[in-house]
Amino acid sequence: MRNTFISELVKHARQNDNVVLMVGDLGYSAIEPFRDEFPDRFVNAGVAEQNMTAMAAGMASEGYHVFTYSIANFPTFRCAEQIRNDIDYHKLAVTVVAVGGGLAYGNLGYSHHAVQDLALMRAMPNFLIAAPCDPNQTQSCLDFMIKNPQPYYLRLNKAGEPNLTETDHILGPGVPYFSEARGKKKNLLLTTGAVYDIACDIWKKNPDFQSNWMIGNLSLWGESSRKEVISHLQGFNSIITLEEHLLAGGFGSWLLESGIKCTPCYLDTSTCGNVGTQSHLKKNLLDSLSNIIASV
Repeated sequence: MRNTFISELVKHARQNDNVVLMVGDLGYSAIEPFRDEFPDRFVNAGVAEQNMTAMAAGMASEGYHVFTYSIANFPTFRCAEQIRNDIDYHKLAVTVVAVGGGLAYGNLGYSHHAVQDLALMRAMPNFLIAAPCDPNQTQSCLDFMIKNPQPYYLRLNKAGEPNLTETDHILGPGVPYFSEARGKKKNLLLTTGAVYDIACDIWKKNPDFQSNWMIGNLSLWGESSRKEVISHLQGFNSIITLEEHLLAGGFGSWLLESGIKCTPCYLDTSTCGNVGTQSHLKKNLLDSLSNIIASV
């Protein structure tokens, strides 16, 4: 996803002189195409994410669309005050780009976990969350952001993810992507972000699940899109949500707060403080999902 993000950002920067990329002294081996082509619109702020966020807000107030880029926990929790005061309350066109959402950098230690980031960022009333599930949706999210500048939180996985969605689906706040036409199926497994591959894998391997359930991903959502998502999820008897995040303040919680009856599947709090690969740390998520499906 990160490579798709950079390549698409380069394309947009060729057409829009106001596109700026800021990094917190990382991203190398991915960000070079932008840096080399637009050195005057590339800023390495150093290991100083609070300063990076404040600079981004200042440039956005002068008409730039700024993308701040770092490993997920660093451009969020480390500079939450600047995000709130400088970007959100002024509704500025800054996109906070988080690479390695969830447990993608789990083997670097729990300091690199991003399992409470959705809770933080959706508490910012003017931010929209963008959590694409594959490179296709990453491209679609970026297209939408460029056309509709405002505060965004773009939550990416890392790299090497396969395309699991079609390229021609309509993407908008509160509008889910469904893997197939709704038809007569009344049950839905709805994800946000890179865990959509888990839903696809379950659907492919389980004929009974295929016959009774649809799968989908909601990539753009936030406080301002509650009405839209309600309208798109009407008519389902059972909805299970799946996310690489804790329950508190996460995607399932957001749907429940919006008045949508669903059963959230989320990371157990025992994940916090643990170290390991992403697949190892997600085992409790898979076990929980299997138990929920079996009980519905």
